[in-house]
Amino acid sequence: MPTHNMEHRAGYVNIIGRPNVGKSTLMNAMVGEKLSIITSRAQTTRHRIHGILNAPGYQIIFSDTPGILEPGYKLQESMLKAARSALTDADVLIYLTEIGEKPDPEDAFLMKVGKAKVPILLVINKIDLSNQEQVEECMKRWQEILPEAEKIPISALENFNVDLVFKRILHYLPESPAYYPKDSLTDKSERFFAGEMIREKILLYYKQEIPYAVEVEIESFKEEQKLIRISAAIYVERESQKGILIGSAGKALKKVGRESRLDMEAFFRKKVFLELRVKVKKDWRNNERFIKQFGYH
Repeated sequence: MPTHNMEHRAGYVNIIGRPNVGKSTLMNAMVGEKLSIITSRAQTTRHRIHGILNAPGYQIIFSDTPGILEPGYKLQESMLKAARSALTDADVLIYLTEIGEKPDPEDAFLMKVGKAKVPILLVINKIDLSNQEQVEECMKRWQEILPEAEKIPISALENFNVDLVFKRILHYLPESPAYYPKDSLTDKSERFFAGEMIREKILLYYKQEIPYAVEVEIESFKEEQKLIRISAAIYVERESQKGILIGSAGKALKKVGRESRLDMEAFFRKKVFLELRVKVKKDWRNNERFIKQFGYH
């Protein structure tokens, strides 16, 4: 049904916080199966997209910013730059912390967070590991440091209050048309994912230089009613690498094919027929034309 009279909301939600506070657990809990795109490789002009969540009335573009906060708070210039951009190009900022973290009021980065011009959700994770008293004490400590932020205690692991975080994001998300096609699994991205799944298996199963010398090209992607037929070429730089990739009696390549196909079937929710071929493109990493063909700029 058309929704001409309803406003559409869209925006960038940046998740910041120290390492290991549960950023990816939170994102997975919030987005679950509904995520159209999950990748940390898709480069955009604003920043790396981790997830686009689409519904008729909104589009949320999640971005995770790992490694901004160093435990010693020795923020080098480059990190401050990354931190600043995360603070300035978000529509909603999620500062994720955990129950035991003791924030330092003098911390330069937190001061910058406090000056951010966008709504801040201060999300306190891992409350399943604590009690009511500790949670209240933690909320009070953060109130002194980031008085403007809206504070929400959660357990991402146990999915407690995650829906509240989601509701508040929607509440703060600006009215805007979608930034990306609403059916974000377009042909391009489906091909992209298929290629990524194969590449991931190669990274997992081969040692040394092989993964770095490999590029995957999806040569054809044909969707039928009950089946997707995918044919992919795996390019290597030398004949010797081709031999290693295929393995004795083709066993190694068969494993890559089988594992990739299972991933694809789970992702596309359809049977997949996958054909893999290994090709040699001598020294492709130094060849401008090949690099462009593989979509690098």
